[in-house]
This record gives sequence, C-alpha cells and structure tokens, in this order.
Amino acid sequence: MRKYTKFVGLDLHQHSTTVAIAEPGRRQPRLFGQIASTPLALAELAARLDDGQTELQFCYEAGPCGYGAYRQLKALGYECLVAAPSLIPRRPGERIKTDRRDARRLAEQHRSGELTSVWVPAAEQEAMRDLVRCREDLKHMSRQLKQRLHGFLLRHGRVYTGRSKGTQAYGRWLEQQRFESPVQQIVFQEYVDGVAQMQARLAGLETELAKARQAWSLAPVVDGYVALRGVAALTGMTVAAELGDVTRFDSPRQLMAYVGLVPSEHSSGSARRQGGITKAGNAHLRRVLGEAAWCYRFPARKTAALQRQAEHTTPAVQALAWKAQKRLCGRYRHLTNRGLPKGKVCTAIARELLGFIWAIAWELKPAVAAPTAQRA
Repeated sequence: MRKYTKFVGLDLHQHSTTVAIAEPGRRQPRLFGQIASTPLALAELAARLDDGQTELQFCYEAGPCGYGAYRQLKALGYECLVAAPSLIPRRPGERIKTDRRDARRLAEQHRSGELTSVWVPAAEQEAMRDLVRCREDLKHMSRQLKQRLHGFLLRHGRVYTGRSKGTQAYGRWLEQQRFESPVQQIVFQEYVDGVAQMQARLAGLETELAKARQAWSLAPVVDGYVALRGVAALTGMTVAAELGDVTRFDSPRQLMAYVGLVPSEHSSGSARRQGGITKAGNAHLRRVLGEAAWCYRFPARKTAALQRQAEHTTPAVQALAWKAQKRLCGRYRHLTNRGLPKGKVCTAIARELLGFIWAIAWELKPAVAAPTAQRA
C-alpha cells in the first residue's frame, strides 16, 4: 500500500520539459530538473520517481503539446491532470515568469487542489475533431482566396453583374476575362486556379467526413443533432466533435457556461451588473450555433428536408426537435418584437438550442453506450 503522495508538475515545451516535485514534509516544491520532451524520457522519469512507497500524481498545463503525455502516463498506471490555463490561480504581484517557477507552481497548486482539469478527448474523438477543424481551416482559406480574386478584379474595373458568384455563369464570365499585361494575366490565372484547387480539396475533405461519420461511435448522436432545425450534417459533426460526450454535464446550464454563452457578471453588494456573454468556451461551437440560430427567424414548420434529416433518429428525438423548433421560433419572434438587436436575439436562441442538444444527447445515451459495449 502506498504511504505517501508526490505531486509532479511538468512544464512542457517542444524540446524540453521542466520537472518540479511537491513532496510530503516539504513546504516548498523542489526543482527536479529538465528532461527531453520525448516518450522515452517521460517513462524514465516516472520509473525513477516511483520507489514503490509513494503514489505519483502528475500535472501539466494544457497547451500546444497536446495530450500525448497524459495518455502515456495513464497507460503506465499513474494519475495525471491536464490543467485549464485560464483557471490557474496567479498572484497579481508576480512579474517574473520562468519554466522553473511554472513547474513549481503547478506542483504546489496540484497538491493544494487548486487546479481545474480540462476534458481530455479519447484518441478517436480527437481525430474527428482534427478532421472537422481541418475542413473549417480550408473553408477559411478558400474564402480568403475568393476575396483576393474579387478584390483584384475590382481594382481593374471588372465587375460581375450576375446574381451570384457561385454559379456556372460566373465561371464562364471568369474564363472570358483578358488583361493587357501578361503579368496581370498570370496573377489572375493563379487566383482562379487557387480557388478551384481549394474547392476541390474541400470537396475531398467533406467526402472523408461522410465516411468517418459512418464508423464513428457518436454517429447516432450526430443523427439526433441533425434532426434539429438549422443543424446540418457538418454542423452536427462539429458539435459532436467539439463537445464529445455531452452527458458529462449534469445540467444544460453547465453546458451553456462551458461554451461561453452565458452573460458575464460583475455584481457587488446590492448592485447587480450583467454584461455580454463570457466567450470563455469553445469558439468553434459558438460560431456554428450562431449560424444555426438564424434559421429560427422563420415560422415553425416541418419541411420535407427536415423530415428527411430526422428520419434517421428515434421518435423521441424527433419530438424533441419539433418541440425545440416551436419554442425557439416563438422565442425569436418574441425577442425581436421587444426591439432587441438581431445579434443578441440569435445569441439567446443559440444558448437555448444548446439546452435541446443536451436533452438529445441524454435521450440517445443508451443507444451510444450499447455499440460501445459491443466493441469492447
């Protein structure tokens, strides 16, 4: 039986990791030294510190180095905590920051229970999240290329008079453009080719997303999300990839606060002051939820497209989706009639939409747990 506990703080970087240890009987953590940021060096550190008498509890700050160290330490049988950077207590008077100080502070705060852990996704979950974010990044790059192409054409007086720039007619119009300068013709062609290549890459990624969705353990949850109005396949996959297991939240309020869609507050005494939303959570989720909220500005209606989307899930989820549509469409109309700006109204709708997402996840929890148990 282990008699003591050592709290090991790791300050991870690309090439080196600074180690500090908070031991029983010592008031201040001691600096252990630096090791290489490799799996072999981390395994050797754990073996060196494990004397059979003390329990080891590791911690490090979440950052660009990912969760490899966490997964390795858990596989070796040790406890590890990945601390949320924004919730690490910091003294206002400290003006010196070094790797040694950071490692000591992590070990000390882990011993005193002051650190808040982040949710660490499983390997499958992280892979899906990377795929969804890669598609989002390419979409952003494609939008930038289109803006540069349009800006180049506008500078040279080439204005398309058609209805939309996403049609075949616009493509034929681009093919007819000629520039007197050979250099400008090359620039124009490079922009056009860049846009076409980016669109082809996007189409390929969306195909890979559709394939990965079929084999994903959270595929039933995505089907449930898609039953909601404004939540298409990509939006449903983004929500599932970023949130993972929504049932880890005990209430919708916790989920809303996690995403950063609750009002900020600075109250003192009898005065209560609330401001804009905290934006303390996942920006990817806030973006897609805000886009989905715009769809509730129209009256509630079971369209053919919505019914086709909802037919892949359970009747209970379909009833929840219809309840959400009636509630949120009426809520949008009510808040708009009060004179609130449409941006604030959509934020309020997105917050309530998260509550229905939470309810759908809990409704489908048995359906997700059953396939998982069969695979295990």
